[in-house]
Amino acid sequence: MVGPVTRTLTALAALACCLLSLQSASAQRLVDPERVAPEYREAAEKRRAEQIRQRQCAMKADTEKVLPRDRTAFLNHCLEEAAAK
Repeated sequence: MVGPVTRTLTALAALACCLLSLQSASAQRLVDPERVAPEYREAAEKRRAEQIRQRQCAMKADTEKVLPRDRTAFLNHCLEEAAAK
């Protein structure tokens, strides 16, 4: 027989798992250079450009349906090509 304490603990564990999964979904937002102090704006612009390149390569990997085991190599190659341009 399952007691009320066990049910409560199970519910709390499920809630914690949901909250942790939601946190990782919004972990990497694009840097907004306008919301950064003026002395760090140039670095923020560079970081935003890098984030955009990374997202474009990730979308390219999704479009080409790259297998998870090959994804890192694909992304590294894509980013190297983008840097060479």
